[in-house]
Amino acid sequence: MIEIIQSDITTLDVDAIVNAANPSLGGGGGVDGAIHRAAGPALARAATQLGPCAHGGAVITPAFGLKARFVIHAVGPIWYGGNRGEPEFLRSAYERAFQIAREHEEIRSIAFPAISTGVYGFPKKLAAEIALGAMSANESDFDRIIACLFDDENFALYAGATR
Repeated sequence: MIEIIQSDITTLDVDAIVNAANPSLGGGGGVDGAIHRAAGPALARAATQLGPCAHGGAVITPAFGLKARFVIHAVGPIWYGGNRGEPEFLRSAYERAFQIAREHEEIRSIAFPAISTGVYGFPKKLAAEIALGAMSANESDFDRIIACLFDDENFALYAGATR
């Protein structure tokens, strides 16, 4: 079962949280900045050693100062109108995060934010459909999959899509 919650992803006690990262992996705004601030400067040092990371890709680091054990940094696309493969890149970011999680057998619970829906401008309804599709496709491989939404609009879209 996929859990849909409205919360601060940095506070979750799960095996892995997914960061909506930028290609440099060094931190930024939105959920990316919040995760980096909560984890501490060691996260940026570890992540940037693995970068840059292409849109649609993902890498994993320890979670440092977070309750979670790992951070999977997934790089979603910037929205340019939908004609540059943005939906495929977003789907790839989710699938790559799940692939990395499966490669680490100790990851049984994973939480995702709404990747690319902030400053990257991806349409929230389409992003929710892509995210929930990827979560449903990978549901049998994990004990818990959480869609952790920070804002009211994304929470309503995700909750409405599962009814």
